[in-house]
Amino acid sequence: MATVIGNLTPAFLLSRLGNSKPCVVKLRPCTAPVFRRSFAAITARTASTAFIEVESTDTNPIVVQNEVTTSSNNILACPICFDQFSSSGDPGLSVNSASGSRFQCSTCKKTYFGNQTHIDLTTASGSKNYGESMPVSTELFRTPLVSFLYERGWRQSFSFWGGFPGPEKEFELTKDFLKPVLGGNIIDASCGSGLFSRLFAKSGLFSLVVALDYSENMLKQTYEFIKKEENFPEENIILVRADISRLPFATSSVDAVHAGAALHCWPSPSTAVAEISRVLRPGGVFVATTYILDGPLSYIPFLRNITQRTKQISGSQIFTSERELEDLCKACGLVGYTCVRNGLFVMISATKPS
Repeated sequence: MATVIGNLTPAFLLSRLGNSKPCVVKLRPCTAPVFRRSFAAITARTASTAFIEVESTDTNPIVVQNEVTTSSNNILACPICFDQFSSSGDPGLSVNSASGSRFQCSTCKKTYFGNQTHIDLTTASGSKNYGESMPVSTELFRTPLVSFLYERGWRQSFSFWGGFPGPEKEFELTKDFLKPVLGGNIIDASCGSGLFSRLFAKSGLFSLVVALDYSENMLKQTYEFIKKEENFPEENIILVRADISRLPFATSSVDAVHAGAALHCWPSPSTAVAEISRVLRPGGVFVATTYILDGPLSYIPFLRNITQRTKQISGSQIFTSERELEDLCKACGLVGYTCVRNGLFVMISATKPS
């Protein structure tokens, strides 16, 4: 597996990402492997070395051709037993059906309820005297202040310090990875204030979008943003509160899982990705973005000790190589790992074996 860089400048590649027209990517074999690293360049990982050429086309915007068909969009399940629910109230799943909804597990008989903004499907849902505290990195995003600021400057700062291309360009990159499952359902895991959840819903490319987060306040922000938008397609999106390490979905029921700028915030990335692998159907796609401290930053003295201590204190993960992310996906049963780089920013994709 080699990291390869085409003969295009980073500025040109980023300009192509911002182009609203589709692109055709051609891989032209190379007679000798090219092992280059560029800290500021976008890179692509592939199983064989190749130069990358990008050509603009005049075709129409993306169209769902081989639409994925799922037996039902009723994919919600008990986070304890993983059995699918029998629900009462509005039989459809939409942002407006959460209020007053009730879901009961046929195995453990536990009942879960929805409120005005979301459905609470955490294992401790409904408990009166028991509560759990999560790591600092998780609890931070549960606060009203950070939830309010997330789309009002917090997320925008990622472009400055981490090389994140920006939501619109990241969305275009994500769509390329998700082409095999367009028309199916998608989980926007750790959705925050619903920045990408709303883009997925408005694109019309998915039969159901699940905006999922552990933070009640983030989900409230998502709900408010949805209600403020005119002509928003509320009928194909639901808001769910859940733990990423205990996903409330039936096994092999999900077509795609997206996690934007979230992988490093999860207390146990391996547990979370293993859960994602469980809920993905064969051929389902996982796409995530995070950051990697490699290149010149890898020469920081005692970097490994620093990252370990940071995880112990805050509960957040610091990745120091692409290989680390590839191993994470492989260890959790996902195959076909690929990634795109821009500075510290990395977008990864992997697939559940068919």
